Amino acid sequence: MAGIYRTELPRLRAALARRTGSVDLADDLVQDAWVEALDHWPREGVPPNPGGWLMTTASRKAVDRARRDAAGAEKLRLLASGGPPSAHADDDEDRLALVFGCCDPRLPRDSQVALTLRAVCGLTTAEIAAAFLTPEATMAQRITRAKRLLRESGAPVAVPEPDELGPRLSAVLTVVYLVYNEGYLSSSAHVPQRRELRIESLELARLVDRLMPGEPEAAALHALIDLHEARAATRFDGWGRLVLLADQDRSRWDTVRIDAATERLDAALAKRRPGPFQAQAAIAALHATAASYDETDWPQIGMLYDRLAGWDDNPVIRLNGAIALWKVRGAAVALAEVDGLAAELDGYRLFHATRAALLRDLDRDDEARAADRRALDLATNTAERALLRSRVDPVS
Repeated sequence: MAGIYRTELPRLRAALARRTGSVDLADDLVQDAWVEALDHWPREGVPPNPGGWLMTTASRKAVDRARRDAAGAEKLRLLASGGPPSAHADDDEDRLALVFGCCDPRLPRDSQVALTLRAVCGLTTAEIAAAFLTPEATMAQRITRAKRLLRESGAPVAVPEPDELGPRLSAVLTVVYLVYNEGYLSSSAHVPQRRELRIESLELARLVDRLMPGEPEAAALHALIDLHEARAATRFDGWGRLVLLADQDRSRWDTVRIDAATERLDAALAKRRPGPFQAQAAIAALHATAASYDETDWPQIGMLYDRLAGWDDNPVIRLNGAIALWKVRGAAVALAEVDGLAAELDGYRLFHATRAALLRDLDRDDEARAADRRALDLATNTAERALLRSRVDPVS
């Protein structure tokens, strides 16, 4: 049933939000339908079409709720027309409508992203908080407030008109990439990766790219995710252990996919309207086309991270840039850069893991082990924890 929850509920939520015009109501109806499924299915068995069962149940509950609420007459009319919708009808349009609806420019940017991760992809509040490096209670308040603001605005859940797409694009692309990151290396303590989120984010990237064919940032995000997917088969070994980029078997990378993605990126760059996703895709392309880890064009990657920091002076971007700095100017210079981020990133596991790698390169092994231990304390991903534990206690 966990698989049904992950695959069917995002579709259901998107379809209901588009039909009712309310993200908040759709979320409530989805949870109500799932509660009923948990009550019935263990006794009666999972139905042949669980998505259809959930959609019918949610639609019935929406009608019941609208009947109790005089203000819901219009929603009742929409849901009653034509009977309950198919669970898979207009999936693409529903998902895009919900993404753009959540990214209403009247909401603060962080709230747009958080609400979309919750409503479109069904990430838990804890998973979203981890992506934002924010306490879970703070994130719960942010999502609740965003739902209320959308409800009070009365904004429709629909794909905007072409001249209204631009103001929402940056938030939409950010959301799609955050979903991919959660699928790529899950914050869950139970699974190392979530393939269904990777698939979902790739489909959303394709849809946005198709919706806005002249937008280089949309094409770049599509290319970026494809470049990551081209080496997905080598990221974990046969035991489910994490394999770092330097150790991956490049002969198993999908070169056809890499070539297609770099061609898409080149077309985006040719439009001469640079943006952060083009820079990130260019970094991924340099990694994907390098003959080996040591032969990677680290100076160029360093310049691209500097460009990224100019658009968004995010400490995580500067942390990633320090890796390139390490390869170009040495571990001591990179460590000084990383240590300057301590106040902002002390609660971030990769800050401590990066410090540990730099300290090891400087033969400061005891300090490196202490940094890895701190990273282990902060990590939740099972594969990541196994890797860190092997460094903290190599004989275990």
